[in-house]
Amino acid sequence: MGSVWDATAVTSFQTAAAVLGGLLVLGSLLSGLARRSMLSLAAVFVVAGFVLGEGALHVVDFRASSGLVQDLATTALVVILFRDGLEVDGELLQRQWQLPLRKLIVAMPVTAAIVALVAHWLIGLSWAEAFLLGALLSPTDPVLSSGVVTDRRVPRVIRHSLNLESGLNDGLALPAVLAFAASLEVGRTDFVWWHFVLQDIGLGLAFGLVCGLAGSLLMPRAGAARAGSIPPHQRALYGLGLAFLTYGLTVLPPHGNGFIAVFVAAIVLGIRRPDLREEFAAGAEEVVEIVKLAVFAVFGSLLTLHGLATDGWAAVAVVAATFLLARPVAIWVALAGTRVGTSAKAFMAWFGPKGVATMAFSLLILSRQIESGREIFDIAALAVFVSVIVHGLTETPGIRWIARRAA
Repeated sequence: MGSVWDATAVTSFQTAAAVLGGLLVLGSLLSGLARRSMLSLAAVFVVAGFVLGEGALHVVDFRASSGLVQDLATTALVVILFRDGLEVDGELLQRQWQLPLRKLIVAMPVTAAIVALVAHWLIGLSWAEAFLLGALLSPTDPVLSSGVVTDRRVPRVIRHSLNLESGLNDGLALPAVLAFAASLEVGRTDFVWWHFVLQDIGLGLAFGLVCGLAGSLLMPRAGAARAGSIPPHQRALYGLGLAFLTYGLTVLPPHGNGFIAVFVAAIVLGIRRPDLREEFAAGAEEVVEIVKLAVFAVFGSLLTLHGLATDGWAAVAVVAATFLLARPVAIWVALAGTRVGTSAKAFMAWFGPKGVATMAFSLLILSRQIESGREIFDIAALAVFVSVIVHGLTETPGIRWIARRAA
């Protein structure tokens, strides 16, 4: 991963800082309006990035291969995966784990496989490229339609299922994304899948378990003699520091996968130390939000009308198949034999939006030396762009629809 910022990658640091700062100020002022409208603040940042970037005004000109974009994608994934891992609450998993587990183990692979089949057939991507695209589009993210997991009119079992699925599927999709990406890198002929599993995944799991366990033991528990001297905001920063420390230690020789380690460490820390999980959620949420919105803006700035239309109607068909075929079929297969009603299945099938994880994964793919990386990015970008619009517009009507049927 490059860590040096190419000075020609963006018009200037001052311009990038001014644009991001301006968007954060404007986003804060418009947050109330965005909450009342049918489009989320995340959608506003994507559109703003598109208007200010390559697609329109060229106010900012990021290059996908620049160290800035690579480092932003890495930072976003570390923060997002750590936050998602912390939300895996052991008690909730014990009581209501069946639906999310079915969707994670069955629905995700089925979604990725259907997307891959359609992309291979319509666009002509190789099988590795097609499955990389499928892995990119398999995670869901309710940040683009947050009402489906927060609105009390939606039955709790649906809200819990969608929220837990979105929190876990980023980390579970990651190994597939990294494996297919590694196999497609230009000039790399030494990729061996079992070596990837042993080194990247195996070491990632090991480092994550050790760092998560150590992190849960080092911080004094509430009520301990030393705990009173550590303010809550420092305990929240402790969690963020543990995330980056875990990533940094894991990528050192013998080179495990830092993203997997961060996700596992967060799960261990969240289950062993619910107090730290709650303090992280309360004290570090602003940092997480800034990173996510920066990803939305940079992602939008890299979109172009030409890129979105590169594969023409074939790309549109792949995106349509993702939402109208792959996700519904996957949900119906995963939830077969359960007591979940048809309306609940339809609601969960439709609200599988593509969000910040797909964006961050796509930025990571775009920054690597993959021959078809730009094409895969453009198709994934089109899916996210469509998701921003259609899921934002259908959130309120969808909630009303499921509320009527639940009543």
